[in-house]
Amino acid sequence: MKKFLVLYKGSASGFEQMQKATPEQQKAGMDAWMAWAKKAASSIVDMGAPLGKSLRVTTGGAAPATNDLGGFSILQAESKEALAETLKGHPHFMMPDGFIEVVEVIQMPGM
Repeated sequence: MKKFLVLYKGSASGFEQMQKATPEQQKAGMDAWMAWAKKAASSIVDMGAPLGKSLRVTTGGAAPATNDLGGFSILQAESKEALAETLKGHPHFMMPDGFIEVVEVIQMPGM
């Protein structure tokens, strides 16, 4: 099985809307995530977590940066396409403008 970095992405306004969710809406969202995790259990290597604000580090120093990242997971499947099937109906799609990117983790020889 191959491993994939799954990035949960969206617009700034989508993330703002999610942060304004009521406790009931937050609970419903977490319930949806847990239901999805149960269904996809054989694919989950690391459920991951939400991500905070970015800091861009260059040879010239460090400065705050913005991006469209909201969270990550590490999942496994035979291919990206097979994993895309597992991601159908994922609760991240409840977020306005939410989308998911799947990136294969390449194993380095000897490491």
